[in-house]
Amino acid sequence: MATTLILLKLMVLMLLLFLSMSTPKTVYGEDEEWCIADEQTPDGELQAAMDWACGRGGADCSKIKEKQSCFLPNTVRSHASFAFNSYYQKFKHAGGSCYFRGASIITQEDPSYGSCHYDFIP
Repeated sequence: MATTLILLKLMVLMLLLFLSMSTPKTVYGEDEEWCIADEQTPDGELQAAMDWACGRGGADCSKIKEKQSCFLPNTVRSHASFAFNSYYQKFKHAGGSCYFRGASIITQEDPSYGSCHYDFIP
């Protein structure tokens, strides 16, 4: 009986340890989420959505301009990811979404790289 109880407690502790390692980080009770370009979306659709996000959408696209921290890699997909996330973070609490006519997806993995930082706003 005592051995069974000890084994049960050990199993519960192992389960809790496993769950704590696999749970996404949260800030203020909210999962961290970024909006990035969907790998399956053609460049033409990404370009059109990025043009809207950086123009009428109001995203801050200054970091994807030449010689700025997120210019490289100089691809439509990379620049669209930055633009989509900028828009999403800026407007998600005011009804903005990460849709862009299906050209984007939500990720819980921070897409930042090198000196290029993708904002997350709780």
